[in-house]
Amino acid sequence: MLYPESFEQKLGFDKIRDLLRQACLSPLGQSYVEKIRFSDNFQLIEKMLRQVAEFKNIVQYEPDFPSSNYLDIRPQLQKTRIEGMMLSEEEFFELKLTLRTIQQCLRFLEAKEEGSYPYLSELAEVVTIDKKLTDAIERVIDDRGHVRDSASPALADIRRRIISEQAGLRKKLDGILRNARQQGWVADDVSLTIRNGRMVIPVAAEHKRRLKGFIHDESATGQTVFIEPSEVFDTNNEIRELEYEERREVHRILRELTDTLRPYLPDLHKATTFLGLVDFIRAKAKLASQMAADLPELVNQTLIDWQGARHPLLYLSFEKQGKKVVPLSIRLDQKQRILIISGPNAGGKSVALKTIGLLQYMVQSGLLIPVYEGSKAGIFQNLFIDIGDEQSLENDLSTYSSHLTSMRTFLTLSNKRTLFLIDEFGTGTEPSLGGAIAEAILEELNKSGAYGVINTHYTNLKMFADKTQGLVNGAMRFDGENLEPLYTLEVGRPGSSFAFEIASKIGLPKAVIERAKDKLGTQQVNFEKLIKELDIEKRIFSEKNLEVGINQRKLAQQLAETTALQTRLENDQKRILNEAKLKAKTLVSEANQRIENTIREIRENKAEREQTRQVRQKLEQFDRQELVTEVLVDEPKRAKAQDAEEEFLPAEGAITVGSYVRIQGQNAIGQVLALKGKDAEISIGDLKSNIKLNRLEKVSRKVYREATGEAARPKVQGIDLNEKMMSFSFNLDIRGKRGEEAMVELDNFLDNAIMLGYPELRIVHGKGDGILRNLVRQHLRSFSQVGPMSDEHADRGGAGVTIVKMK
Repeated sequence: MLYPESFEQKLGFDKIRDLLRQACLSPLGQSYVEKIRFSDNFQLIEKMLRQVAEFKNIVQYEPDFPSSNYLDIRPQLQKTRIEGMMLSEEEFFELKLTLRTIQQCLRFLEAKEEGSYPYLSELAEVVTIDKKLTDAIERVIDDRGHVRDSASPALADIRRRIISEQAGLRKKLDGILRNARQQGWVADDVSLTIRNGRMVIPVAAEHKRRLKGFIHDESATGQTVFIEPSEVFDTNNEIRELEYEERREVHRILRELTDTLRPYLPDLHKATTFLGLVDFIRAKAKLASQMAADLPELVNQTLIDWQGARHPLLYLSFEKQGKKVVPLSIRLDQKQRILIISGPNAGGKSVALKTIGLLQYMVQSGLLIPVYEGSKAGIFQNLFIDIGDEQSLENDLSTYSSHLTSMRTFLTLSNKRTLFLIDEFGTGTEPSLGGAIAEAILEELNKSGAYGVINTHYTNLKMFADKTQGLVNGAMRFDGENLEPLYTLEVGRPGSSFAFEIASKIGLPKAVIERAKDKLGTQQVNFEKLIKELDIEKRIFSEKNLEVGINQRKLAQQLAETTALQTRLENDQKRILNEAKLKAKTLVSEANQRIENTIREIRENKAEREQTRQVRQKLEQFDRQELVTEVLVDEPKRAKAQDAEEEFLPAEGAITVGSYVRIQGQNAIGQVLALKGKDAEISIGDLKSNIKLNRLEKVSRKVYREATGEAARPKVQGIDLNEKMMSFSFNLDIRGKRGEEAMVELDNFLDNAIMLGYPELRIVHGKGDGILRNLVRQHLRSFSQVGPMSDEHADRGGAGVTIVKMK
């Protein structure tokens, strides 16, 4: 139930209807706008809202959906019901275009994956258009809206004869016209023309007696007459008879086609209803996009839990002016059913009240509402409002009487499924009496279990709400220092009217204000003063908390950067040590091999001095060449490299059972299993062998591990540009991402685009409040390779998509 009868006008829903009418493409959709009604049927409301939500996605991201030829063919269908009636060529052409649009809508929904648009697909399930009907219309009506020549053999023959007769007629008239030009009866620039459906020659009035024939017309000045020569009377008559015959044949064809259409009327009515609903839902979705409206979580209980709610009409008005609406966050549930809002005049109390009423009415009328994601909307059975006054001279009602009349209705009909909204509760009479009556009414409304929002200035109502279960205070925030409204609702504390402060700002004499404070009493003045001081302190602490939060984020960022730097340094250190170890190992191995070869050569040459000297020179030359450092490093790196080499030197101490040893002059490394005098039994892999102790040298466990289980050095991989090019998409979708996450994806996207040389990129960020869009564009400007940026075409996303031109 709604109260009063002027409910829609008081909340501004009549303007929402006007916007929906303008968004419709045809009278079909506009007829459904008039049928919008408030409902408390949860299943019906959910179905309507999800239909609009699905169509909103189509409006924003599916430019291929048909958006033309939404024609109203209901008059044609009504006419067809009457036996013997015939539709005209124009009416059949509109029917053809409409059926084509319906088929395109059905094909669009069928082509989508199952589950993409389930609620819209459900609408289309009952629609069937027989191909025999569309083919019959297509065979008769062409794409210009005329009956085709091929509609019947007789029509084709008639039109062929008309063309032939017209060609013969023009040939005769051309000869007569040439002769008239030679005689000077007509001007040289004169040509044949049509009058009364017959082809004639324009002749100067003074020569009209020279050309025999019938005068059909004359010019406005009377200087030219239009004569049909007597030589072509018979031909013109023949053409006229053929045209009559053509018209009769066309009527016969259209009558037969109308008879063919008649059995399909039930299906056509369903198809027309479907098209009207599509137009209507499309209009709701288009309006939702303009208002930045979304689908809240719908719950089948009495609840209001809105985050970032905006008044839709105020939002649209501010959008045109380039201003932003201050969002409203409110929650009404079992614990706090009735909200008492207080605060100064012009602070936004009435706007908040109308926002709550209008959005709840829109939800229960099947319209999306402008709230943030995560908001919840419940269902109420009754919506009552008392906004403005209903004073009437006829009924002898004053302003206060009209308010009391509304309160009587509220008290009589309110229940646990009622939402009531009262503006300026208790005003219109003596304040102390009005406050007492308002408190009593509020007590009864609270007992009824109803939900509501009340605007008031009465202190007794604020105090009553503070100590009564089910009620909660709220305040429209006000800058007490600058005496400016902030239009933000704060739930949990009462607000001050700031009457004395506003009076001082306006310039009321100080003495008057002081006397007013004395008359009011110390308790009330102190109460107002306390509220003001609390408001100022809260604002100061909020600013401090914001500052602390910013500093904490900066600290966390610096800590993360420091940790990353430390990790990178440690990785670099490990890499340098590993490289040094590998190089040292290689050098030692090559040196041992060189020494072994040198000893073998000395032995083979029987230690001849000259040969020995040459071999030693080669060994010294190898030492100088291989041990020279290729890259100059600083002292800390040099020390690390030396430490790494020392790890590969033979370990000190006697060889015992379990020691790790290397055979001198070889790379083979094993472990001692047993000692037998001057021999040692060692295992090298799966092999066991007895070796003289003097041929073994002790090594460290690390050398043994690396020799037996050394990991392969990682291979450096290149970049496959062909693969990059094939997998890269110029379209990046970051909708729903957090700011930091979106920026990381944007950086990777731009790196790849710059490397591959893409000239133009497309970034989908959505519209919303424009926060992500501004963040994206500000970040893009930091890249020198990025050129101009612009919004996408309105049909392909508009301000929700940024087109980037690369330099």
